[in-house]
Amino acid sequence: MRNLMLSALLFCAAPPLLATARLDAVKNETPIEAPANPQAIGQIPPGFRFVEPGYLTVATANTNSPPLGLLASDNKTRIGSDADFARLLADSLGLKLRLVPAAWEDWPLGVTAGRYDVAMFNIAVTEERKKKFDFATYRADGHAFLVKANSPINAISKAEDVAGKRIIVGSGTNQERILLGWDEKNRAKGLKPVTPVYLTDEAAATLTLLSGRADALFGPQSMAAWKVASRGDTKIVGYGPVRSWVAVTTKKGNGLAEALQTAINGTIAGGQYQQVLSRWGEKNEAIKASTVNPPGIVY
Repeated sequence: MRNLMLSALLFCAAPPLLATARLDAVKNETPIEAPANPQAIGQIPPGFRFVEPGYLTVATANTNSPPLGLLASDNKTRIGSDADFARLLADSLGLKLRLVPAAWEDWPLGVTAGRYDVAMFNIAVTEERKKKFDFATYRADGHAFLVKANSPINAISKAEDVAGKRIIVGSGTNQERILLGWDEKNRAKGLKPVTPVYLTDEAAATLTLLSGRADALFGPQSMAAWKVASRGDTKIVGYGPVRSWVAVTTKKGNGLAEALQTAINGTIAGGQYQQVLSRWGEKNEAIKASTVNPPGIVY
């Protein structure tokens, strides 16, 4: 596997600042709204056919993955930072929002087949994905290693640190690519192999970690930071080697990316963007302006 690199690190790679108070998702159930953005609306391609007329259909994670996505107290409404950002986009484009919970494995085919207008799954921009999709960035995300609060593991910062360990990771994610790349280097040095533990459900992943059936969890840093700040039974012991652009993802060449970019930039200027990041503990992932198809991760 080629060395993992990011073509351009245009943002700070500092670790996140964790909230000192317990985070409470119930307080974030009231929607944040944005005004219609005439410039963004004007950039929607003439004759563009949304999946459902009058709606922006957004595929989002069907798992409980705070702060990115989770169920509200009514046990049916999807909330979280991705749902909030999706609502801001729909508002800005003069559309209603239709959130469609889906599995991570389903979004690529769903977008290319036209079942969703866009996907918002904490999707990182990679050069490989840019061959099939267009992107409008809205966050700069990193990856974190999470362990039990009383774990003897105090640091994971390089390939040697994962040798012989059982690491929870999502299949098909950039974290998996990083982990397997490190494992390949370790095996070449004669070190013990890593054991990936593939789980997609966050509740199961947390239970597996806390029960001692895995040594660490490697996932998005925003999710790790939320666990630490809201639960208190875990700790972050290290971060991945790169940060990545997280972007609203749409079908390649459909012409919608520029309208999405303008919509995002409008909410940055209007302050709604910052409100979303603040209430979900993601202020360290803020970007100054959205970019269409920026340099992505390459392997």
